Parts: sequence; structure tokens; C-alpha cells
Amino acid sequence: MKERFPALMALVLLIILVLSTWWAANFAQNAIQTDPPRRMTHEMDSWSKNFVMLRTDAAGKPINRLEGDYGRHFPDDDSYHVTNPRAIGQQAGDPVTIGTAKKAILDDHNNRITMIGDAHVHRQAGPKSSAMDAYSQKFVILPNDDVVYTDLPAHVVRGQSTMDGVGMRYNNKTQQLEVYSASNVNLAPADTNKATARPASNDPAGGGANTPSEKK
Repeated sequence: MKERFPALMALVLLIILVLSTWWAANFAQNAIQTDPPRRMTHEMDSWSKNFVMLRTDAAGKPINRLEGDYGRHFPDDDSYHVTNPRAIGQQAGDPVTIGTAKKAILDDHNNRITMIGDAHVHRQAGPKSSAMDAYSQKFVILPNDDVVYTDLPAHVVRGQSTMDGVGMRYNNKTQQLEVYSASNVNLAPADTNKATARPASNDPAGGGANTPSEKK
């Protein structure tokens, strides 16, 4: 029995050591957060100079591009804030559109671009349509739908015609332009054969101004 006693004591001490080590490890794991919860405050988590974000179609062909001098990402709403942005839409079959502003916010799962400050949208001329330029302090671009709109005062130049109003919506797929609450519409004779006037009956803001709509 005396010969077995040291072996039994060693076994007991080993068991005590294993149990104390397990307890200490479990206590440390519960006391210290190894993966702290995500902060929901609006704080930047990454940034990039010469920011570029490119979207392609199923065949890998570029259809939308957003670039700028500086881009910041905010994880709370998964948005990108871009300085001196340039948004380019070049979907197949549609005229190329280029939007610029002082800053832009890309959000809604990258499905919406809000151009803010001296915003300008240029649509290149097509085979049967004149070039178009629209100016406002804010434009919202929906890249997937190829649509641009604003609820602020806007000035539109299409060919030799000009339009001013509060609120504007342009669909690049149909090349249909709606200017709501129009205060000044000046259709040049050279553009009258390319345009037809119709009421803006589907104006979500309730406007009812006649607006030119080019035919393809």
C-alpha cells in the first residue's frame, strides 16, 4: 500500500491540475469577449483613394461604374461616400449616361446612387435622339433601372430645347423625360419633330405638367 500511495497522490494531483486548468480557461473565455458585437454607430471602417466600383452583367461586360477621388465605407448601413464622384451607365442598347457632383452616397445594397451638390447628368446623343444635360443640386440614380430623378428644381437642356421645373424623372431605357411643376418649357423648332408632349399622369408627386418625350 505504501508503494502505491505516491502513484495515487500523483494521479489525484494530475486530476486536480486538469480540472483547474479547464475551469481557468472556461472562466477566461466567458470573461473576455473574443468577438465583440458589431458597432452600429455611423463610423467609417475603411477608405480608399482613387475609388472605383464596377458592376458587370452576366457576361462580364461592364454596365455601371462609380469612381471618385476618395471613398469611405460605413458598416452600419453598408454605404459608400464618394468625393467628386463620376457615375457612368453604359447598358447595352441604351445611350451612355454620365453623372457628376461634389459627393455621392452609394447605398441600398449598391442599387442607389445619390449625387449631391452641383449635380449634372449628361446623356450622350443617340442615332435618333439629341444629347441631354440635366442640372440640379441632387439627383438619384437607379443603376439597375437606368433611371435618374430628383424632387428638387432642375434645369434640362435637350438639343436646342430647355425645360425648368421642380422635380424630374428620366428613364434612359425608354428615353422618356418628365419634368413636374414645369415653370418654363422652351421647345425649339428643330426638336419638335423628335418630341411629343404628354401629361405626366404617373407623377408620384402629383404633378401634371406636359413634358417632352423623345421617340427612339
